[in-house]
Amino acid sequence: MANSSIPTFEASTPIAVTIAGSDSGGGAGIQADLKTFSALGVYGASVITALTAQNTLGVTAIHDAPPDFIVQQMDAVFSDLKVTAVKIGMLSRPATIAAVADALVRLKVGPVVLDPVMVAASGARLLEDAAIDSLKARLLPLADLLTPNLPEAAALLETGIAEDEGQMQAQGEALLALGARAVLMKGGHGAGAESVDLLVVPDGVLRLPAVRHATMNTHGTGCTLSSAIAAGLAKGDDLLAAVTEGKRYITGAIAAADQLKVGSGHGPVHHFHALWPSRSL
Repeated sequence: MANSSIPTFEASTPIAVTIAGSDSGGGAGIQADLKTFSALGVYGASVITALTAQNTLGVTAIHDAPPDFIVQQMDAVFSDLKVTAVKIGMLSRPATIAAVADALVRLKVGPVVLDPVMVAASGARLLEDAAIDSLKARLLPLADLLTPNLPEAAALLETGIAEDEGQMQAQGEALLALGARAVLMKGGHGAGAESVDLLVVPDGVLRLPAVRHATMNTHGTGCTLSSAIAAGLAKGDDLLAAVTEGKRYITGAIAAADQLKVGSGHGPVHHFHALWPSRSL
């Protein structure tokens, strides 16, 4: 009888894991992350930290997953899949943050992109005030890249929102001092014809400008950018290349957002703008 054993091959598929909340409307959170990974040629796995009842108009309810079940998801994923990057999003409670941080250390995974999700585009709070200190103490030191928008950076530092690039750089450097290895200060909440992000690392600052597009369809921009960067890292790009490509991708997704007709509030960005036909859908 012929040998019917199935041959095995060395895994070569880039795999990224998102540890975040679920958005029932599909525009942000786990759903946005998985769409981004797929659009950029990366296999996506997920660890769901919370369920949200939301749409383009807002968040109506949040149901947090038990910390022990979050750890069980992480153990299941990392014990089988050869993960090459991790993106962390919504972790709403101190117990959740502690569970994720402990598991990351135990499992020795990375690189880690940490998006400190605090408030949804609709204005709904997604992070308890008591969790901010936990995030700073437990997760910032594990982050290879922290990706705060201007209000999030201000909340982490307990200071005012940066009003110019000099203040953005100073806040980025202050976040480095808290333990993050690199910080991408996102300028989407700023004003002017350009949306400028600053990549702040211990030995310098890189300015990343892009044309600002006028659209109300910006739901999921932060999740999408951080997961795009994680996708680049998963494929083996260095930090600079991953951030540069991630910025290019989110700029295209925002520019094409109005091609989608989804909901009556803050609609999603167009994750598949480079793959779907260029027309109103």
